[in-house]
Amino acid sequence: MVRLGIAASEFHWDIVGPMLDFAKRHAEFLGAKVKDELIVPGTFELPQAAKKLASDGEIDAVVALGAVIEGDTQHDEIVMQHASRKLMDLSIELGKPMTLGISGPGETRLQAQERINEYAKRAVEAAVKMVERTTGC
Repeated sequence: MVRLGIAASEFHWDIVGPMLDFAKRHAEFLGAKVKDELIVPGTFELPQAAKKLASDGEIDAVVALGAVIEGDTQHDEIVMQHASRKLMDLSIELGKPMTLGISGPGETRLQAQERINEYAKRAVEAAVKMVERTTGC
């Protein structure tokens, strides 16, 4: 059984909360177990949470969930670029899959709401597939 950790951002919780709920249900549907969850203030903090979860020997992969909504500046692009890059760097460094369930950047709040299930589903499925394909679980 694949054991997952989920790191989720509380910023835009009206979007990320339902993503987290859907991700847990979808993991169960796939026969995976969500062993632990860590909620952090924002998407920028997700890599640190992912690293903490990945350090648990009982977790096979980490799913990162968040929403980066377009604002008046390029802040959304900077946050997304750095968070996604650091998650990949950590995945390679630690040898554990970390999947990207972060919608954005450049999306409106309505677009983010429409993508809740899609992003959660894809991130959970990618985590399960990566564990199965890289470890033979």
